[in-house]
Amino acid sequence: MEKGKKRITLAGTAQTELEEKHSRFIGFAAPVQSEKEAQEIIAGRRAQHRDATHNVWAYYIDQGVHARYSDDGEPQGTAGIPVLNVLKMSGATDLCVVVTRYFGGTLLGAGGLVRAYSAAAKQALDAAGFASMEAFSVLQIHCGYSEYQKLSVQLAAAGAVQDSAVFGSDVEIVVAIEEARSSIVEKLVQEISAGRGNVVRIGVEERRSRTADA
Repeated sequence: MEKGKKRITLAGTAQTELEEKHSRFIGFAAPVQSEKEAQEIIAGRRAQHRDATHNVWAYYIDQGVHARYSDDGEPQGTAGIPVLNVLKMSGATDLCVVVTRYFGGTLLGAGGLVRAYSAAAKQALDAAGFASMEAFSVLQIHCGYSEYQKLSVQLAAAGAVQDSAVFGSDVEIVVAIEEARSSIVEKLVQEISAGRGNVVRIGVEERRSRTADA
């Protein structure tokens, strides 16, 4: 992920259900990181609903670099593509949806199928919710006991999240902050400790953005 760039994806997994002319449509949505993960979810849903008439699916990964769908026996263009289009129109990426249909005895026609599969997919996405993700720098700080309290307050005010604190011969703090703002931490440590403290970057993690557009 590019520094400062955010990724919109699903906040979690969700299952929803709707009925159309006695046919049950069970929508399941989940965030995924790879095609392999998407295929595992699809296989799991198929196994869970092996008695269903159809298990239609679609996934959209890496802004559409990897995008696939299946009608699973429904008339071509009436199921998989509508589900994939819902994923594309959501504005999110790295997500997978499986819509399971139990046939209720009444044919829906091409238009009815498109509407039902689209509605089931959108309902599942809405239930899962969306989250904005971005890269956070994980930083290890060493400071003296006399600086720890003031530093903790100032770091929190700057938006850094304290993950842990270990008290030994000095204080070792691990904090996370948006990668684009990581220089703030080093500046605060140097100012408050009068140059005695130090900061080491120990990693980068993708975490949920805390800004208003998350």
